[in-house]
Amino acid sequence: MKLVVGLGNPEKRHENTRHNIGFEVLDEIARTHRAGFGSGKGNFLYAKILHRGEPVILLKPMTYMNLSGHAVVAAMQFYKIGIADILVVCDDLNIPLGSIRLRSKGSAGGQNGLKHIIQCLGRGDFARLRIGIAPAHPLGSYSSFVLGKFSSEERKTIDEILPRCVDAALDFASNGIDHAMNHFNVKPV
Repeated sequence: MKLVVGLGNPEKRHENTRHNIGFEVLDEIARTHRAGFGSGKGNFLYAKILHRGEPVILLKPMTYMNLSGHAVVAAMQFYKIGIADILVVCDDLNIPLGSIRLRSKGSAGGQNGLKHIIQCLGRGDFARLRIGIAPAHPLGSYSSFVLGKFSSEERKTIDEILPRCVDAALDFASNGIDHAMNHFNVKPV
């Protein structure tokens, strides 16, 4: 069984913000598999799908970004999923808009959700799919930017890359992180 975690913030006011791109990817996977999210045995929403014979749990922490690790640990314990079977999907300010990067391990890179997951697990050797949201201009406030909604031009780019993010996450579920990295790490659109 695989666990695909999309990072974001709960509440309607956070919908369609840059920080919630992880939720968007999971919503699209659930939509294409005709699955709905329900409350889990922890502070998270989950949907269970079957992809190419592989059971996959889609997880949306309801803890807010900075406390995502609590939901991830709770789901890992409840579903008995090991660290090698986790993929975390999140935004990344250090990657150009329209790019995605899959990695088998690494640091938080300034992403607070990843930082808390690493802290709670005590290690950073889990797969992640980072989706570039880097601005075209220098920022005064990072938090205002990531909590802001995409501009119409940015939204077009995100809508173009979203299907590729879905395919990358599902490829991880079927074939593992090495295969997914070889096929889906891309340059900006």
